[in-house]
Order: sequence, then structure tokens, then C-alpha cells
Amino acid sequence: MLILASTRTLWYVTRGTGVVALLLLTASVLLGIGVALRWRGRSWPRFAVADAHRNLTLLSIAFVSVHVVTTVADGFAPISLTAAVVPFASPYRPLWLALGTISFDLLLALVATSLARGRVPPRMWRLLHWLAYAAWPIALVHAFGTGSDARYGWFALLGFSCLAAVALAVFVRLLQVRERRGIRLVAAATALAVPLAITAWYRSGPLQRGWARRAGTPEAVLARAHPTTGAIAQASLVRHASSAAPPRSFVSAIAGQLTQRDAANGLVDVRIVLRLRGGPRGAAQIDLRGAPTGGGVAMTASGVSFVPATTRSVYTGSVVGLEGSRVEAAVRDSAGNRLRLAFSLSIDAARGSVSGVVAASPSGGEE
Repeated sequence: MLILASTRTLWYVTRGTGVVALLLLTASVLLGIGVALRWRGRSWPRFAVADAHRNLTLLSIAFVSVHVVTTVADGFAPISLTAAVVPFASPYRPLWLALGTISFDLLLALVATSLARGRVPPRMWRLLHWLAYAAWPIALVHAFGTGSDARYGWFALLGFSCLAAVALAVFVRLLQVRERRGIRLVAAATALAVPLAITAWYRSGPLQRGWARRAGTPEAVLARAHPTTGAIAQASLVRHASSAAPPRSFVSAIAGQLTQRDAANGLVDVRIVLRLRGGPRGAAQIDLRGAPTGGGVAMTASGVSFVPATTRSVYTGSVVGLEGSRVEAAVRDSAGNRLRLAFSLSIDAARGSVSGVVAASPSGGEE
């Protein structure tokens, strides 16, 4: 229980620091543009604006660092410390996570060159400083592409408000630039095209259902996030819902599908989704992780869910016995009703189809 609480805390810290870092980066970019415009307020001289810009950048980097550390420490997604600084080093949403890594690297380069400004050629420093501004839109796309809150209205409002504020500030800056007209037009077109492109991508990508899978989330992570999704979805197709008593002993024919995917460290994830044709009807799902052993799996982790159509209560548990094509599981629902499920499976590996029989019996400790 302590481990679960700690993991949940890390998850909330990761989300919170990511949002705060995005706001701080936005404020830093806006102040950076203000410095370029030589902006000052009545009580804020120009040097104070420059100091605030620098301090906000450092503070945003601090929040990004905490965001990175808690993401790695959480362990829910396969993200290593190396993946935090090396793009495409993680199998988890590789492109969108890589954008966050690139943004972080650009910010680190900005800090390093600023601390050693006296030793860096002015032209090189100026180039790196302008490149660091690219960290902001890259971070925004990263937040939309990987963030847990990307589909929520409040996060979309926050993200697009930041986008609108920066786009407006860029246009104001362009009005003050005394460069050739062609350069100004190209810059203005870019400043307009980038927000439009991000908006169009968001509407067709992160805003749509199924984005997690399309973004490249490994199946094992999806299974942990929604361990009973498949079973519940199948059970919802059954029209017979009632307040019947929970099932106790029954035998039912079963049929379904088997999928297998590679996991980390040479392991494989096996998922078996089944539909019950008799008894209380409904659906069941078996998830196994382990090392492949010549047509089988040496199990290291498991999860089992069962949803009877008669009550639609969700039973969850784990495998307690695995021998050849026979799988035994112990499950319980939220009311404390316990069942022992014995699956006798016949697997057609070529087609990925499964058939067989499941026998259920009451398990000890029923309430």
C-alpha cells in the first residue's frame, strides 16, 4: 500500500511540475521578448525585466528537472534517466517524449553557455540563445503529446492561452524589427503557421480517443493503466443486466483471441480476451508477462479480470496456477465475493484464436 501511495504521489508531482514548468517557460519567453523590445514599466526598469527573465528561466529549468526525475522514479512508463537527455532512447511514445528531451537539452545548453558567456563567441552565444526559444513550442507539443491531462478542457485552455500569448508577443516584436521586408514576412508567416499547425494536430491527435496507443504507448503500459478495459467492453455488449446474485459455481464454454508482444528485458506480454458462452455469460481477460520458453511463458507477473453479464461486477485478481494450457486464477469483486476460475484452453497460435472451458467455484474467505 505504501508503494502504491508513493507511486501516486510521484504521478501527481510529475503532472504538476510539468504544468508549472510550461507556465514558467511561457512567462520567460514573454519577458525575453519584452527585453528585446526594451520594455519597461513604471516600477520595473529595463534591468529588472532582464533579471526576471533570467530568474524565470532558471526556475523553469528547476521545475523541468523535478518533472524529469519524478517521471523516471515513478517507473510506470519505461523511461530511463538516459532517455531524459538522449532523444528516442525510450520505447514510450518515442517521438513525443523525444520532443521533451530536446527541449530540456536546449534549456541546459542555454544555461551552460550563459554561465560561460565570456568564453563563448558572441555569434555562437546569440545563435544558441535563439535556439533556446525553440524549447518553448517543442515543450508545448511534448505536453500535448505525452501529458495525462492533454484531453481535458482546462489543460487545452491553458496550453492554447500560452500559445496565443506568445504568438501575439512575436507579432509585436516583428513590428519593431528593422530587417528586410522579406525576412519579416517569412518570420510573420512562421509565427502564424506554427500555432495553426499545433491546433490542427491537437484536434486530430491528442484530442481524439485512442491517442495513447497511436502515440506509441507500449501495450504493457496500456494494460496496467486499464487492466479490465477489454473485459468491460465485451460485457457491455451483453444486454442482460440485472441485480442477480453473484455467480458461484458454473461451467461455461469460452472463445476469444490471444495476442503476444515483446516487453522489456527479453520478456513477453500475453493477453487472452475471452467471451463466456454459457453460465452467467460475460467476459474474462488474462494478462501474463514472462520469459518465452519454447511455446510457453515462464510467468513473472499476471492479472485476471472477469465480468459476469448477470451482475456486471468487475472481478480482478491474478493467476495462481499455470500448467501448460491450464490456467487457474483467484479473483474477487468490490463487494468481497471471491471465485476460483479454472481455464482449460485450446490455442491456435497461427490464428491467435482461443477456445475451451472455464469452471468456477467459490473461493475461501467469501463475504
